[in-house]
Amino acid sequence: MVKPYGFLDPSHPEFVCKLRKSLYGLKKDPRAWYNALYNALFWLGFHSSKSDKSLFVKSSSAGTIFVLVYVDDILITGSNKHEVQSVIFQLNQKFALKDLGEVYYFLGIQVKHTSTGLHLSQTKYIKELLCKTKMQFAKAAKAHMTSGLKLTAFGGGSVTDAQLYHSTVGALQYAIITRPEISLSVNKVCQFMQNPKEHHWKDVKHILRYLAWTLDYGLHLSKASSSVVNMVGFSDADWASNVDDRRPTIGYCVFLGPNLVSWKSKRLYTVSRLSSEAEYRSVANPIYTQLWMKQTLADYKCSYENVPIFCDNISAINIAQNPVHHNRTKHIEIRHHFLRDCVSKRKIEISFVPSQDQLADIFTKPLSSETFSSIRARLGIMHIE
Repeated sequence: MVKPYGFLDPSHPEFVCKLRKSLYGLKKDPRAWYNALYNALFWLGFHSSKSDKSLFVKSSSAGTIFVLVYVDDILITGSNKHEVQSVIFQLNQKFALKDLGEVYYFLGIQVKHTSTGLHLSQTKYIKELLCKTKMQFAKAAKAHMTSGLKLTAFGGGSVTDAQLYHSTVGALQYAIITRPEISLSVNKVCQFMQNPKEHHWKDVKHILRYLAWTLDYGLHLSKASSSVVNMVGFSDADWASNVDDRRPTIGYCVFLGPNLVSWKSKRLYTVSRLSSEAEYRSVANPIYTQLWMKQTLADYKCSYENVPIFCDNISAINIAQNPVHHNRTKHIEIRHHFLRDCVSKRKIEISFVPSQDQLADIFTKPLSSETFSSIRARLGIMHIE
């Protein structure tokens, strides 16, 4: 290395400096690396997406190129293979790159190319988690939760190894990337991180037993038949589902064409007085995601038709479509009422869906094994040989 000015020892010019702190890992490193990469991509004609600063887009007559950055892991794709190779070559002139070819493993996610699209799974990651918890030979479970299960923070003794509980639950959160059907159960066990009990650890092991039974399952993404895609959302809420504080659990999922692209299971911070209020708040959440996706789709040069959101609560739909504030909805936060404006401007359309066709049920309540398997398949979570 070139020694900084003033650190050269005239009597020992061959000496080097011993670092007391690693330069790689400093707080300024990610920002410095991002700025260097940003300047290089900007010089090549890319611009960063307004909706996601880690996504860079370049459009030209030759095609559209996308660069997705996660620290020093870079994913490059586009509509023209020659342009993709040209970008890789030019970046390699400025940085020491290692071209791994067609993507098959990215950030712990295995990518399998099929005749119909891509199959995303985390088999290797889940195997390592099962070995860490010594659950690789455990009895299989056909569902991630027992039907009708209600978790509580009270009763039972504390876990013997709280650190193992914390690390396992944290690892399960990352597994949700390709296994959205376990979102509800992982959300439930995350609520007891401060003081986990033995029965909470039992529920964590039940999730691991389910993952062991469905080890090769993953999220399947099908090819789009055209540039015009439909965006559809499902929203649901389980009113007063928490037995300790009676806060509702809400869940939603958003499809882009036939593919599941966004989902969440969450416990609200406040208590809802009515079930319709909980459903109304739940409907507002997928709208945030869909507005963000609208901007992202613009970067992809994709158009979409009217955005429908399906809800199985008539009262919540009436509140969203009625511009008059009723007495029973005055206490609801203003930020939730923006969906009324979206409905009036016809940016979204809220429609009723029967409970048996409500796909968001899997994110709000424990289901029977038959219903769970049916919704899981409709979400696009399957096993590919």
